[in-house]
Amino acid sequence: MFGMGMPEIILILAIALIVLGPKKLPDIAKSLGKGIAEFKKATQDFKQSIEVDNDFKEAKNTLQDIKGDIQQTVHQSMAQGAASLNDEDKKQEQGIGKDDDPLPEASSEANTEQPHNQETDQDIKESSQQAEQEAEEKGPSKDA
Repeated sequence: MFGMGMPEIILILAIALIVLGPKKLPDIAKSLGKGIAEFKKATQDFKQSIEVDNDFKEAKNTLQDIKGDIQQTVHQSMAQGAASLNDEDKKQEQGIGKDDDPLPEASSEANTEQPHNQETDQDIKESSQQAEQEAEEKGPSKDA
């Protein structure tokens, strides 16, 4: 125990028996035992609550990592989509300027439909740029 041997413990018990009396000593020992048991139970509950908190922190960190990965993937796919739209626009602009078109009637029909496609492409570009700006403003949360 605390540097005490058996003779010291017996001496303390003998003094307690003399001071408290033989009738109260068992009740006090019983109360002391219950107090120690409650203390042990409280410490075990505290340890379990700490473990649960750690589990929640790990789950939270995992979810934040997944959220960051998803945001990065969405950002990359939006950037790739915008790049492919830019490439398509450049190809369409290069195709419009050619004079050696074998079917002038078909090209005139394509020209009438093209402003609609360009407007739609422009709307897509603007919405993807807005989404990118919103994602950059929000950014990944740094709670951890």
